Amino acid sequence: MKKILILALSLMLGACTTFAATYVPADRVTTVGETILSKNNLPSLMFKVTDESVSNADIASTGVLYISKGELSYAGSDVEVAAVICDELGAVINSSASKNKAFKNVLQTIAGNAENEQTQNALLLAQQLSINNMSTKQAMNADATAVDLMVQSGYNPLSLIVVLGKMDGSLVETITGKPANIKRTMAIYDYISYNYPSQLKIGYNCREYRNFLEYIEPTITKRESSKKELAKFKKQQEKLKKQRAKDLRTYKTTGGTTGWDASYSILKTLMNSTETK
Repeated sequence: MKKILILALSLMLGACTTFAATYVPADRVTTVGETILSKNNLPSLMFKVTDESVSNADIASTGVLYISKGELSYAGSDVEVAAVICDELGAVINSSASKNKAFKNVLQTIAGNAENEQTQNALLLAQQLSINNMSTKQAMNADATAVDLMVQSGYNPLSLIVVLGKMDGSLVETITGKPANIKRTMAIYDYISYNYPSQLKIGYNCREYRNFLEYIEPTITKRESSKKELAKFKKQQEKLKKQRAKDLRTYKTTGGTTGWDASYSILKTLMNSTETK
């Protein structure tokens, strides 16, 4: 009997291993992506997985959403593939890529017209610092939109916390022993807890999520014990909820284009004209 149980357990473990080994996230991108677009009533897009650094600044003209193969490597199921897609789509809806590229073009133009090399270098450094400063906030805004898209599509948004937690963290996080991308994952948890509390009850059954909950427990307890902190939290979440809803409405009504898309196109045309003179 004992041998039979051991054999059965071995077969079960073997089956799980085989399933995990045969799951290819990149093969599921189009199917999952089309479900997300359909369930959220968003404009049609093509999906392409790429090994290169992802930039969807030209999505309004190309109609293609590029997904990082590297980020997909952290996805082990359709719900986690949905997390990767929704996060990239969230950045598009919030115009992050177009805004960064338009901003970069403005500063490059200014730097090109600067009087000396020292001034040009100073402006280009300011450009890089500004883009880096914007990127953290924009990533968190994209995360919030991703949560909205996932819930509407029927995917568990807590998987976004898990996927980001699997990724490499910053040097500071590594040195201090903090979970990877903790600022973003904490913000995602907060957004879900305020807007979709039922999702927290469903949970997400994996070790990474349990470790995350254990780490944030003191923070949650401290906030809930302070009326002032709790009121501040609710005010911030309500503001964020309204902004994300506004961005999503704008994206839908414009058919997938934004003011930043237009600005980027104009700047690109002007720069190309300047370069050809």
